[in-house]
Amino acid sequence: MLKEFKEFALKGNLLDIAVGFVMGAAFKSVVTSFTGGIVSPLIGLVLKTDFKEMKWIVQEGVANAEGIVEGEIAVLYGDFLTNVIDFIIVAFVMFLIVKAVNKFKRKEEEAAPAPSGPSQEELLTEIRDLLSKK
Repeated sequence: MLKEFKEFALKGNLLDIAVGFVMGAAFKSVVTSFTGGIVSPLIGLVLKTDFKEMKWIVQEGVANAEGIVEGEIAVLYGDFLTNVIDFIIVAFVMFLIVKAVNKFKRKEEEAAPAPSGPSQEELLTEIRDLLSKK
């Protein structure tokens, strides 16, 4: 069982997936930084508010002695929209990567030469003829 697990864990596809996962996580943090540091402030400039702080207050809270609001119930749609923008950027970049890989694979497949030698039908005919001579 340990041998089977080792073979499974060391398969090329599994390692490729692991590398892709780690790179995707790192790329996600770059996109989150881009969205939070560049996109959200630009949208906030247009809307005259901090985009991530946009919310719909369902129930007002009460400020305590330190000025911190407690008991507020709010829908944080600005944060949600920021995450949607992150997702769209990551999905678009992944689409471009897959498209480029597929284009590269197609060129590779086109360049592969056709196998030389007799076809399967010709081989079967030859075998039939040899068997019929006996």
